[in-house]
Amino acid sequence: MTQKFDPKSIAGKFPLPELTTDLLVVGAGPSGVAEAIKAAKAGRTVTLVDENPVAGALMGMDVPLFYGQRMTAAVQNKERMVEQVLASNAALEEAFELGVDVQLGVYVWGAFVNGPGVQSLPCNVAGLADEERSWMLGFSEIVVAAGARDLVLSFPGIEQPGCMGAVALAALLSRYDEFSGRRIVILGSGTLALETALKVLDSGREVAALVEVRGEAQGPAELVAAVRARGVEILTTHVIVEAVTNPLDGVEAAVLIAVDQAGKPVPGTERRIDCDTICLAVGSVPNVELLDILGCKLAPRGDLGGHVPVLDADGRTSVAAVRVVGASGGVAQDNDAFAYRLDWMRALLEVGGLGVHTCLCEEVTRAELLGVQPPRYLGCASNKVAALSLDKMLEGGPANHDQMKRLTRVSMGACQARRCREQVALLLAIASGKSVAEIPLAGYRAPVRPLPLSVLSDDQETQAMRDDWDVWFGIATQWVPYDDIGTEREARYGDNMHL
Repeated sequence: MTQKFDPKSIAGKFPLPELTTDLLVVGAGPSGVAEAIKAAKAGRTVTLVDENPVAGALMGMDVPLFYGQRMTAAVQNKERMVEQVLASNAALEEAFELGVDVQLGVYVWGAFVNGPGVQSLPCNVAGLADEERSWMLGFSEIVVAAGARDLVLSFPGIEQPGCMGAVALAALLSRYDEFSGRRIVILGSGTLALETALKVLDSGREVAALVEVRGEAQGPAELVAAVRARGVEILTTHVIVEAVTNPLDGVEAAVLIAVDQAGKPVPGTERRIDCDTICLAVGSVPNVELLDILGCKLAPRGDLGGHVPVLDADGRTSVAAVRVVGASGGVAQDNDAFAYRLDWMRALLEVGGLGVHTCLCEEVTRAELLGVQPPRYLGCASNKVAALSLDKMLEGGPANHDQMKRLTRVSMGACQARRCREQVALLLAIASGKSVAEIPLAGYRAPVRPLPLSVLSDDQETQAMRDDWDVWFGIATQWVPYDDIGTEREARYGDNMHL
């Protein structure tokens, strides 16, 4: 039977992408390159896309990792950075030789398949972009190998240059070889923190100390021994009080304090350690932005580092055309990540109080988040808004991050919640007495990378899409443009309300 569409709908009007591929692989790390090579050897057409080298402007916004302004000026030279990426990933040469279409410095800002609520696409499509243009790529299957990003927990001074994440530090040390720090304090003592310490030491730099909120180091005994053997102190039952900074260089020291088993500070135990970088290595978070947009089923897994896709034995998600490999499917933990992060968050709350910014972009403090108040710069004086509270919201169900975004603007900034998403969930869990797994995951939206409107406006609309754009699905236009009101042009809009 021939399928019929409402002529006023958008169905059937999207143009076919100019380019298509059998397999789109997102991420050119070890897992992604291996998938691309395997598929190419099987005779499939393969496109391998990786956003590295990331533009210096995105690094400045801490996207996709928490770079903390500790990259050198050389990252602005994209040609040089492409050379660095190629030199640090020898497997890319084999992919090139096998005919894989390797695209470096290209962002996958969205990926879409037909499904519930979406039936108008001509095929599976991904939105790609660089700094100058955007385009659509059709694919039969997509493999997401997007890796993991930094977990960020706030403390006073974290917004200053020199506070950064362990995943970003590793990228600047190895992939780019453009890390500007010399003496580092590392927060955390699990595998991530210990391996970061060894990488820093191997690069000829100094690790001043590792800081651990719990009573003992959390990583494997052999890694703990390796770090201690190189003269690095691991300060257990300690937490950071603040980053001491100056206007010229940013971080110049970390102030620490001992805490008891409840995370409360022990008076008289403050200690200053001189350093130029404070590295957050409490944990990393699987990158699931594209998976959420694609409609893949996700589940909270403390043993895998956060919300991760539900996968079968072959790495296939709940969406047939989507598979996952590598850290996007989960990051193995030394312990339950949710419980460990809660210990850190409780201690940081006890030491730093409610005045610390949770959302650095929108300047939303812990107090404003938990008080469900709009950011101060809006100057809102509404009695109804002032009457809002987390307790009242909890009467309707679990604390919801998406609700908080709308009411407080938390997680609405340029970094797209990369610096606050997890700590918002931790704070809501603490305040509501719920487990972290019970806090709903805040939804992701395309584009998953900040891009200039001039790039995204390079669309591929057909004339059929332009026709009736304001009456898709047969809904008549609801407004008359202001400049047309009271003129002869008003009649063309029919008997509709004015805006």
